[in-house]
Amino acid sequence: MNGRITEAISVVLPVFNECDNLEPLHARLTSVLKPLECEYEVLYVDDGSMDGSWEVLKRLAAADPSVRLVRLRKNFGQTPALAAGLAHARHPILVTLDADLQNDPADIPRLIAALADSNDVACGWRRNRQDPWLGRRLPSQIANVLTQLVTGVQLHDFGCTLRAYRREVIQDVSLYGEMHRFLPVLAAWVGARIAEVEVRHHPRIHGVSKYGLLRTYKVLVDLVTLKFIGNFSARPNYIFGGFGLASLFVGLLSLMVVAYRVFVLRRLEATPLVFFMVVFFLTGVFSLFIGFLAEIVIRGFYDVQRRPTYYVRETVGLGRAE
Repeated sequence: MNGRITEAISVVLPVFNECDNLEPLHARLTSVLKPLECEYEVLYVDDGSMDGSWEVLKRLAAADPSVRLVRLRKNFGQTPALAAGLAHARHPILVTLDADLQNDPADIPRLIAALADSNDVACGWRRNRQDPWLGRRLPSQIANVLTQLVTGVQLHDFGCTLRAYRREVIQDVSLYGEMHRFLPVLAAWVGARIAEVEVRHHPRIHGVSKYGLLRTYKVLVDLVTLKFIGNFSARPNYIFGGFGLASLFVGLLSLMVVAYRVFVLRRLEATPLVFFMVVFFLTGVFSLFIGFLAEIVIRGFYDVQRRPTYYVRETVGLGRAE
């Protein structure tokens, strides 16, 4: 660690039904952030909690002027909640972590120190993860390997929310689906320098985990979307056109075989090749047209913003004077 961050810090935490964890979590955050001797804010985003979490957060905000709150209208999910927090954060250094007390706030200074070493993103690596192997760690390990292969970004733990960012590398990133785990990938694609820091991980004591095997397929779908965005978002016809030309080529081969059987071998009996010939020709033509239409859409709406992925019900403390 060669440097020291003196810039102001925003800590962003999505919250969903973490009533029992919030007060001890905030006490730990305060004990870690105050000794840093720099301006900071703690921004909690209540993602439609129904267990009294919002009331606890309002008590924390009343007692601590560094606390700012965003309350969403319903449960939109972790990625939209994180996007809302990043959008409302004020400071140039952004730190994200979960509110379930499994991430350790004591690791925040080490992540920030990694940014001081000329890095743009510092990602936590839960090397000794304290979660069930079958339901949590195994799917995560599979997703990590697939993400490395698809994106080329070599991180051990894409699912760890405990990270630190420089604002400029993620301020224009649009988050949806389960894309929050791929923020380092999106940052790397715009030239960000990424460091990985081993962090502690604790078993969950209060509350119920919001993760499960059902979430794995969403991550896989988003991974395919991410690959498409990274390689073909500006020229979608490269993939649709390539697939269409390949289909037309297979259809042409089928036509040649059918013509050889009819005109050379004089065999007129029915063959499945006629069916395959028609299917591949139609698939090829439709794929080419879809590619052309996608090109028109991309060129016509390239700068149009997506609709919001979250809606805010109320905020607390965001209008405080500096």
